[in-house]
Amino acid sequence: MNYKNPNALVTTDWLVANKDDPNISIVDASFYLPFAKRNPKNEFLNCHIPNAVFFDINEIADQRTDLPHMLPSPKLFSGHMGKLGISNNHHVICYDSTGGPMAAMRVWWTFRVFGHDRVSVLNGGLPKWQNEGHITTKLPTDCSEETFTAKYKAYLVKNIGEITNNIETQKYQVVDARSASRFYGKEPEPRKGLRSGHIPDAINLPFENLFNITDFMTMRKADEILAIINKAGIDPQKPIISSCGSGVTAAPLVMALYLLGYSDVAIYDGSWTEWASRPDTPIEI
Repeated sequence: MNYKNPNALVTTDWLVANKDDPNISIVDASFYLPFAKRNPKNEFLNCHIPNAVFFDINEIADQRTDLPHMLPSPKLFSGHMGKLGISNNHHVICYDSTGGPMAAMRVWWTFRVFGHDRVSVLNGGLPKWQNEGHITTKLPTDCSEETFTAKYKAYLVKNIGEITNNIETQKYQVVDARSASRFYGKEPEPRKGLRSGHIPDAINLPFENLFNITDFMTMRKADEILAIINKAGIDPQKPIISSCGSGVTAAPLVMALYLLGYSDVAIYDGSWTEWASRPDTPIEI
C-alpha cells in the first residue's frame, strides 16, 4: 500500500538536491512547550538548514487571545509570509528540530488552511539531516519580501462551538492525540489550571504512534498508519476532527490521513487548552 498523497513528505536526499532552487522556501517551524525551557528561535540562529527562515508559531498567531498559537487572520498570515520571502508560487518545506515533526506538521496544516497546498514536511527533520552529515549554518537567510495572498479554508478548522454541537450531533469523530494517561485524567496537564480528562465521546490516538520512534520520528508506512487508525476505532471514511493539548500534536493525524488520501480532516484549534480552561464544558475521564 502506497501513500495517496506522497508529496506531503520529502526526504533529506530530496532536500539536498533541491535546497538551492529559488522556487523552494525552507521553513524551520521548531517549537517547544514552556516547561522544556528551550528557545527555538535562538537555536535556529545557532544552527539551521541553509536558506531556511524561522516560522514562529507563537508570533504568527492571533495575539488577541490568551490561548496559545491560535491561527492568525488571513491578512496577518499573508503579511508574515511576505516578510519571510514566501509567495504563493513557492514550494514550502517545513522541518523542526525535534525529529518528531509535530510543529512542522502544524505549520504544514496552517499553510493548507490559508490555501497554499504546495507545502511539504521534511521526514525526520533536522535530527535526521544532521545525522546524515548534511550542512547546517548560522548564517541568516537573505530573502527579499514577496507577496502572499491567503485564501482561508474554513472547513479545516473547528472552534469550541462546533465541538460542543458535535457532542449532540456526533457528525464528526473527535480524535485526541494526547497520551493515554492525559486522555484518561491519570496525569496532570502540563499547562497549569486545566482540568483533566477528555471531550465526551472522543477517541484517543497518541500522536507518537504514527511515527517510527527509533528512526528519527519519520512517518510510518501507509499500511501501518491504516492499521493504527483502525485499531484505535477510527473510521477514515467518516468526518474527523483532530485535537490535542494546544493544536500542535493534532497535526500528525491530519498529515497521516492526508497521506492516505483523506484531505479534509480538521483541527480543533483551541484544543484541550481551551476546552479544559472553561467551567462550562463537559469532560469525561
